[in-house]
Amino acid sequence: MGAWVSVLLGMDGAAAAGPAAVGLGDLPELCAAQVLLRLDPPEICRLAQVNHAFRGAAGADFVWEAKLPENYNYLMEFVGSGDEGKRRRRRAGKKEIYARLARPVPFGDGKKEFWLDKNKGMICMALSSKALFSENKDGLLALIAMEWAEDIYS
Repeated sequence: MGAWVSVLLGMDGAAAAGPAAVGLGDLPELCAAQVLLRLDPPEICRLAQVNHAFRGAAGADFVWEAKLPENYNYLMEFVGSGDEGKRRRRRAGKKEIYARLARPVPFGDGKKEFWLDKNKGMICMALSSKALFSENKDGLLALIAMEWAEDIYS
């Protein structure tokens, strides 16, 4: 550590000037990626605007794969191509997969949708009332709701 401090500071202890001065832009991309692994996705995107090291690290697949849920490959089966049936020319990176899953993805005749929470990467789901009742043909949901209401009001 002493030699590195000597490079950063001149022999007299003052900050080195000229070409020997080290800035945030000199941070290796791998170190920047290790910092990004500990941040939430919106923070990663903001930090990517700081300099080229963070911008490069923010595009690394291993950074975004750590933010994706374990079953992201299964979830991607529900995602349409989004390009009117044209095949993609290249494989989507993990950052692109995260961005696509962060937008609502409809499924089940459009009565249900899921998405990833942009801050924590948790899976969220919305069900329409029509979806609840169309799949509840035997009245089980109504029975559960009545029992729940009785418990609350008793």
